[in-house]
Amino acid sequence: MRVSLEGKFPMVIQKRGKWYYSSCPVLDLCTQGESTQEAKKNLAEAIQLFLISCFERGTLDQVLKDCGFVPLKGSRSKKRTLPEARNTINVSLPFVVSGDFQACPT
Repeated sequence: MRVSLEGKFPMVIQKRGKWYYSSCPVLDLCTQGESTQEAKKNLAEAIQLFLISCFERGTLDQVLKDCGFVPLKGSRSKKRTLPEARNTINVSLPFVVSGDFQACPT
């Protein structure tokens, strides 16, 4: 079964010379591109690879805590939204779930 999670992260893009530098300050990640679109695409890929790598090493919870992320309080069944930030990037995190599993109690 494939599961996809989506996260919204703060983003900064700055032009320096002919390059556009993009960064995600909360994760301390940065990259570049020849256009704003390419810099944004490269940042989304960097965030995705970083978070998947942390998950595979079993360090995702600690890394997110160290970066200042906190769990949302309240029911898991209710969709929670955070205030809109002006410069954010949406990143999809695909996972494959294999083997026997049971649904979480609601």
